[in-house]
Amino acid sequence: MNDTAFSNLPALEPGSVWLVGAGPGDPGLLTLLAAKGLAEADIIVHDALVNEDCLKLAHPGAILEYAGKRGGKPSAKQRDISLRLVELARAGKRVLRLKGGDPFVFGRGGEEALMLVEHGIPFRIVPGITAGIGGLAYAGIPVTHRDVNHAVTFLTGHDSSGVVPDAINWEAIGKGSPVIVMYMAMKHIAQISANLIAAGRSADEPVAFVCNAATPAQQVLETTLGQAEADVAASGMEPPAIVVVGKVVKLRPSLDWLGALSGRKLLPETDVRAGAGHKVPA
Repeated sequence: MNDTAFSNLPALEPGSVWLVGAGPGDPGLLTLLAAKGLAEADIIVHDALVNEDCLKLAHPGAILEYAGKRGGKPSAKQRDISLRLVELARAGKRVLRLKGGDPFVFGRGGEEALMLVEHGIPFRIVPGITAGIGGLAYAGIPVTHRDVNHAVTFLTGHDSSGVVPDAINWEAIGKGSPVIVMYMAMKHIAQISANLIAAGRSADEPVAFVCNAATPAQQVLETTLGQAEADVAASGMEPPAIVVVGKVVKLRPSLDWLGALSGRKLLPETDVRAGAGHKVPA
């Protein structure tokens, strides 16, 4: 990228930390500021969900340090990661903390930033495109459409202990939010589906799972709330995944632009009341 694109952007200074969102997968979705930070950082502390192609934008002398956290697998403790950022900044390094999606959307960016504040470390937040928006866009599913919904809820499918959060008011969300976008929910979809059906959602309501969103390995499973558990098990699909519940899923036959690049014929109109679909590699 030429210098003109970066000329008016701030510099990543020694002794400071940038908390940067890498977006849902496609390195083309990085912001200019994220790309500039990657080019200037002395050390990049990155998550498991960051596309390796994003890391190729680092300058040749940069150190890449893995700090991924994946459910059910050995992972660094969050406090240790936060303190590592402090340590590196105090050593005078230009530190870039690179996270999949957006650091402030279920990304623990707030926790890390608070630790930096506690220790007097200067920092900058560089937002990224969160998977709950960008990942669904790559599947041809809009989170809002004025003929379908005027509200959307984003929630996490598990808390810090790895179970479905007790603090979520499933009844209120089930009754009040026409579209629900869920992060880290695939593992607990049986309980989550049961909670939503108990809250009054129809078992026939459309659901989509988007795995490895915005990457060449992306897969999409279209199902229903009542069939979600069985269909996920039969599909063999695995996390990372973003899950969406609501009639916006039925817009996919018209809006699957990525599928159209591979030859899928898009429909000029879609009845959002139609039945569920099936797994479609995308």
